[in-house]
Amino acid sequence: MDRSVNDRSLGDLFGELTRETSTLVRQEMQLAKTELTQKASSVGKDVGSLAVGGAIAYAGLLALIAAVIIGLGSIIPMWLSALLVGVVVAGIGFFMLQKGLSALKQENLAPKQTIETVKEDAEWAKEQMR
Repeated sequence: MDRSVNDRSLGDLFGELTRETSTLVRQEMQLAKTELTQKASSVGKDVGSLAVGGAIAYAGLLALIAAVIIGLGSIIPMWLSALLVGVVVAGIGFFMLQKGLSALKQENLAPKQTIETVKEDAEWAKEQMR
């Protein structure tokens, strides 16, 4: 026999609210876990691509640097040639590192969807308590 909302005791209503809130919290935790897993996977793939690309580019760069040092070594002393090329390469490397770090800092890893739904759930719970 179904009782109407008016026939239910306060204890029944609070019990139902507790069960629904518990279910809601579990669902929100699962959503947060899923969202963070997706973001971590995306960032992981990007970092992997950066690492492989960086290693290949590094090998090519070493060959080019050696060619530039040898070429300059025919004009100026070899030690000065190596020093000049080393300073230029270090400067470029520093710039690239700063650019990569800046890009990673801009990546927002917060579970935005979960935060929004938790706020909505809190508002809903406040309304239910009135």
